[in-house]
Amino acid sequence: MKKQILAAAVVAVLAVSCTKSTTKTEQVENADGSVTTTTTTVSETPSALIDTTKIDKAKEDVKTKVDAAGNKIDDAAQKAKEDINKAGKDLKAGAQEVGQDVKNAAAKGAAKVEEGAKKLKEDLNK
Repeated sequence: MKKQILAAAVVAVLAVSCTKSTTKTEQVENADGSVTTTTTTVSETPSALIDTTKIDKAKEDVKTKVDAAGNKIDDAAQKAKEDINKAGKDLKAGAQEVGQDVKNAAAKGAAKVEEGAKKLKEDLNK
């Protein structure tokens, strides 16, 4: 990305530095004998110095690289989304499994407590 920004800056500087300015000073004598001075500045960009085909090619190269980078970002985002969804499903399955284990353990514990209570009741009745 830094290279593309640098390339665009180089093209802009090149375009500005290739501008040629010409100053013309013209003096006109009026009918009453006074002199009027007119100064004109003309800015020209010589077309021979700027090759538009190179600029267009550079623009296309930058566009291609930007598109490729965008595609890579989209692919990475899609992969991350899929990985996150998979991890979420794994967590949900694990939580359900742990929940079932807890229920089973609680049921076993309750059965043992009931069995112990029955034995205690029988022992007290004797």
